[in-house]
Amino acid sequence: MRIQRSVVAVPARLASSRLPDKVLAEIGGKPMIQRVLEQCAKAQGPAAVVLCTDSTDLQEMAEGWGFPVLMTSADCTSGSERIASVADQLVARAWDESADRWEAGARAQRLASTAVINVQGDQPFLEPDVVSAMVEEFGRRDPVPAVVTPVYRLKPNTIHNPAVVKTLLAHDGRALYFSRSAIPHVRDVDPAQWHEHTDYWGHVGMYGFRGDVLAAWDQLPASPLEHLERLEQLRLIEAGHTIATFQVEGTSLSVDTAEQLEQARQMALAQA
Repeated sequence: MRIQRSVVAVPARLASSRLPDKVLAEIGGKPMIQRVLEQCAKAQGPAAVVLCTDSTDLQEMAEGWGFPVLMTSADCTSGSERIASVADQLVARAWDESADRWEAGARAQRLASTAVINVQGDQPFLEPDVVSAMVEEFGRRDPVPAVVTPVYRLKPNTIHNPAVVKTLLAHDGRALYFSRSAIPHVRDVDPAQWHEHTDYWGHVGMYGFRGDVLAAWDQLPASPLEHLERLEQLRLIEAGHTIATFQVEGTSLSVDTAEQLEQARQMALAQA
């Protein structure tokens, strides 16, 4: 079944362990989450941009900016789990329908023919073209993959940085694995020279889910690899799902620390 509609879901919470309330941090005169929502709204293709949150404060703000909001449980442990908990409502937004009125057959059809683009709420400089490209990737691929995600070529000085998530690609672009370690390992070569022997790929923290795959998130078995690496996409790989990738130029800054927040503010000043 082909993808016919798409919707952007932005999961956000205030209780960030490393940088509390970071999505409300001011960057260039606007809260970070507002910048993310507005960048997503510039993308071509998605029918809507929806904030998914457990915070009534964020709900009130987003609705004031003109964005729809779906409320979620405070117990969600990841962005994917948060948007999965409201998958039916997100897909219904893409079709301008009410999920409550779906019969079983209609629900299955809608889920399988809709792409849900997961954009994290801490990427204030997200390029709208990347969201548009993700929608296009779903439209051109046959069969339709379970998940699509962007990757970028790593610079040598980032290959061994555990804060940078690496992606190991098959010859056809499928993601074989994600890790905080450098992969692949180049045997009998000084790690400082590994980049001279193969390409290394970084992962942009965005995912496009086929709706039926997202809706079944809570049915995926527990993933020991996800627990070890603290990378939620490994749950999909361990469950046997195909994650397709496409190349972009560079990564969008994710704000996780005070230092990255200051970097974001300087970037906003430079763009003003």
